[in-house]
Amino acid sequence: MASKNISKDDLFAKVPVAQALFTMAVPTIISQIINLIYNVVDAFFIGRTGNSYMMAATSVTLTMVMMTVALSNLFGIGGGSQVARLMGRKKENDAKCVSAFSFYGAICIALLYSLLVFIFLDPLLRTLGASDATIGYAHNYALIVIVLGSLPSILSQALAHLLRNTGFSSKASFGLSMGGILNCFLDPLFMFVILPKGNEVTGAAIATTISNVISCLYLLYAFMNAKKEAPLSYRFTDAGKISSDNIRAVFTVGVPSALLTGLFDLANICVNIIASSHSDLVLAGMGIVMKVERIPNAINIGICQGMLPIVAYNYSSGNRKRMKDTINTARLSGLIISFLSIIFFQIFANDAAKLFLSTKGSDAETALKTIGYAALFLRIRCLASPVQLLNYHTSYCMQAMGKGKETLLHAFVRELLMYIPMMFILDRLFGETGLACALPVGEGLAAIFALYLLHRTIQSENA
Repeated sequence: MASKNISKDDLFAKVPVAQALFTMAVPTIISQIINLIYNVVDAFFIGRTGNSYMMAATSVTLTMVMMTVALSNLFGIGGGSQVARLMGRKKENDAKCVSAFSFYGAICIALLYSLLVFIFLDPLLRTLGASDATIGYAHNYALIVIVLGSLPSILSQALAHLLRNTGFSSKASFGLSMGGILNCFLDPLFMFVILPKGNEVTGAAIATTISNVISCLYLLYAFMNAKKEAPLSYRFTDAGKISSDNIRAVFTVGVPSALLTGLFDLANICVNIIASSHSDLVLAGMGIVMKVERIPNAINIGICQGMLPIVAYNYSSGNRKRMKDTINTARLSGLIISFLSIIFFQIFANDAAKLFLSTKGSDAETALKTIGYAALFLRIRCLASPVQLLNYHTSYCMQAMGKGKETLLHAFVRELLMYIPMMFILDRLFGETGLACALPVGEGLAAIFALYLLHRTIQSENA
């Protein structure tokens, strides 16, 4: 970790690239992994029941939970990256206005999302693939985690982005990690002790929401303290002073970032719909895999998020060499993690699947079939990890440089032209195995385009 004597400007501009990236990325990786626990730990404890229909219900609601990430990116990454660029230009007052605007924007978008989900909850769950056997569980989970819990969830993630982009990566990570760790203890308490048997999904939802609230309160406290050292503000008057150019800059990066995650969610919706058309067990198996495979993805996203403020700062200050060195170091680190994860999942796919579904329940035969699907899907889908890293990496580089159009173009090509069409084509040709193959094929094609796009963008900046 960087010394406390090193200023945030020195960390971004002078500390050796590998050390600066390590300082920013390691806390972010930790928070990404522990933040993943918010969802994974729910699935883990629900899997202890051996009920595949409860597991399928968590797969359905995962898309709705991930949408909170997309909405937090709108003001968290959009505002945070602009704050980092303004710091590089030494425009501290403008940065304060952007941070305050992002703070209140996150609150407003969270309340709007909660309202819309509340109004359209059951039709939305049906669209996402809920069946008669799973909709009751999914309804209870979404009502608590999304309708009641969106505000603390979205606001805490947005605050973490703002803290991270001003150099307070450790505080941001600790706040998010606190909620994940707390959820590990609250989940079994509410699922197996406080609530009666049969209400495990509701218990998991209550535990997750309480954890989110506590995490949000800490991040608010950290944000208020950090504003003494960094250009951060939550004053409504500062939000009102933001210039039209800065609003445009926030949305130029924030909207593509949110759409990127939103399109990822759309792809997950398509996966759920296609998987559920085969059976609830295929859906449950795919749901397990979509949680397990997020572990290496979380590490790689953590690397990219740690990279973003360093790239943004040096892009704005004109230090192109340091910017390129940071980009290349982050890419190499992510590719190493990706190839190691492939080896691990090829060997331990069956064991990883068993972690999320017990075979000791009343319907062991159904659980074993679900695990069989999950192990098969995991061995196929984990092959996408390196090319997924290249896609994440390109997107975050574009966001750091404020290239909203390029970020949006990459998002549309990746999901709408490559991945989603491959789902329907390969599923039609090869069934559920083809559905699993769609991820490495679609992400691989998108990664080729991503590398070209990033190269072209950097070359144009040097021209």
